[in-house]
Amino acid sequence: AAQAGRPFSVLLAQILDSVSAKLEEKAIHPLLAEREVKRRGILLITTDRGLCGALNANLFRVVTELEGEAVFVSMGRKGTQFITRTGRKLLAEFPLSDKVGLHEIRPAAEMLVKAFLDGEVDTFEVIYPRFVNTLNQAPTRVQLLPISGIEDILKTLPDASEGAAFRRDPRDMTFEPDALAVLDRLLPLHISGQLYQIALSSKASEHSARMVAMKTAKDNATKLLDDLSLQYNKARQAAITQEILEIAAAQFAQS
Repeated sequence: AAQAGRPFSVLLAQILDSVSAKLEEKAIHPLLAEREVKRRGILLITTDRGLCGALNANLFRVVTELEGEAVFVSMGRKGTQFITRTGRKLLAEFPLSDKVGLHEIRPAAEMLVKAFLDGEVDTFEVIYPRFVNTLNQAPTRVQLLPISGIEDILKTLPDASEGAAFRRDPRDMTFEPDALAVLDRLLPLHISGQLYQIALSSKASEHSARMVAMKTAKDNATKLLDDLSLQYNKARQAAITQEILEIAAAQFAQS
């Protein structure tokens, strides 16, 4: 699902890039406008359960390296527990099921947009495990708000190397009623879509990390069992040999 959603996300990012390029400087949309960062907003996406190796620990390391004042929004119980345990400010938490649905993402996306537009935060970033492949889940921090260029957007998607071939559409376009009105509808859709793609990537990472962790645990348990069986058989053989020697020594003494 994480990989299948990539074409839609790429196309949506290309449309957004084309529309925003047609805006005049004085007509910058609030969700595109950058401002001085006094307070950062961080959306932390983790797992609800453990037994997935160092997946969550790697994300927490990224959080501890953050500088400046920050407030947090959490998806996943492990992240919520970490934020409250370390005394960081938690604005909100949202559930995220194993079968990620867009209906789960929309409330979080709306809350992030509202906090940004109301000036509660000056930027919103997402920290999550990006799915690279079954063995590699990269802890990643990307900017969600204000919306950045298409190159940064494509970095959030699986197989991000494909984004290097993107070229902006050079054709002239006419927007009805105007580009800002189009962006008013397009930007919330883009934010929900990007966050949905990030959540899918996080879940793919979680399932892969847990599968690898459980296979490693099984292999270690099998090796430990083999070692213990070998020690048991050696001890058993030594005991049998000792008994035979004692019997032979007793019979020799009697004769």
